[in-house]
Amino acid sequence: MTDDVRLRRGRGALGFSFFVQGVAFALLVTRIPAIQDRYGISDGLLPAFLAAVPILAGASSVATEHLVKRVAPSVVLRWAQPLVLLSLLGVGAGDQMWHVAVALGAFGLSVGALDASMNMLGVSLQRAYGRSIMLGFHAAYSLGGILGASAAWAGAHWELNLFVSYLPAVAVLLPPAFLGSRRYVDGPAGQGEVDGKGLGAGGFKLLLPLCLVMACAYIGDSTVANWSAKYLQDVLGSSEQMATVPYNVYMVTTLVGRAVGDLGVRRFGAAAVVRAGTLVAAGGFAVVAAAPGAWVGMLGFTLLGIGLCVIVPQTFAAAGRLFPGASDTAVARLNIFNYVGFLIGSPLVGAVGDAWSYRGAMLLPMALVLVTLLQARSFGSEGARYGVRHERRAGDRAVDVGRGRNEV
Repeated sequence: MTDDVRLRRGRGALGFSFFVQGVAFALLVTRIPAIQDRYGISDGLLPAFLAAVPILAGASSVATEHLVKRVAPSVVLRWAQPLVLLSLLGVGAGDQMWHVAVALGAFGLSVGALDASMNMLGVSLQRAYGRSIMLGFHAAYSLGGILGASAAWAGAHWELNLFVSYLPAVAVLLPPAFLGSRRYVDGPAGQGEVDGKGLGAGGFKLLLPLCLVMACAYIGDSTVANWSAKYLQDVLGSSEQMATVPYNVYMVTTLVGRAVGDLGVRRFGAAAVVRAGTLVAAGGFAVVAAAPGAWVGMLGFTLLGIGLCVIVPQTFAAAGRLFPGASDTAVARLNIFNYVGFLIGSPLVGAVGDAWSYRGAMLLPMALVLVTLLQARSFGSEGARYGVRHERRAGDRAVDVGRGRNEV
């Protein structure tokens, strides 16, 4: 098998893994009310259940940082993804509260390892290609999220129980995901550390700006996921049916933006694309906050999808460029702030909304997203463009990436 074929197959397999994760996560979060009803979880206890998932995922991401020093990220991902799907099925299979607690705990632990290892492989594969492909992987995730949310809507519409609703997705996706995992392409051995010291002295300090960007991006994302429907209905006076539309519109625009975003990075560079995305996202929050009615609010959420979609993939890619000899470690630590943002975002907006107003609360994630402009230099300049000259220089390096470690 030639190196080009191996890289293409690895890219396809990893893209499918991102897609599967998008489906699984959407199936979980969009059926939270049904999960609450099935197990009799009170409104007071529900936040504890929901917070446990990102907390365990963050702990698992830390553990993955150390695990990939001993086994390849592809091995971690090969086993984490089936565990995510099976734990999702477990959420729908129980009938007592401790059953769902165990299943959600397993989901959190496995999803942390999956997110970290998946993005590790994406960063190393982008380096092998010598051009921006990271946004394409996250576009596959967005597509999976759209299909997962649609499947969840169908399950709710036909009043299927959770197990019956989850089973088809798990049965269809698990076999090809596991078989495709044999085609993952790892980076060179030792990529997870430099001289046994990980990021090296002062390394985490250099990574902190990107960690801040990651947390702020996920505060914005979680605001849309958790508050868009309530905002449209309670503040802008839309119907209950229309209130379900903004998140779907957000996911569709996220998919479109990520599908074309790699072309923008190759043409203008990562920093320019991230700056533009930040300004569009901030503008989206401003439109939402000032919207006189539901349709203008919808326009704001559309802008948010276009703007926010580029930030997270490029933050992972920037970490890989900043620490080319320790990208696995950098990605694992950066991934923790995904969950930090998710944990902070929704309660923060809710607290400000209750204390002041929900229109005013939308200005808070807007201000936090704008922090990205101050850290734009962390995304690089010419080296982050992946233009034609860079692709030519990277051509010889690509053939060495993935030999050895993906055979573990």
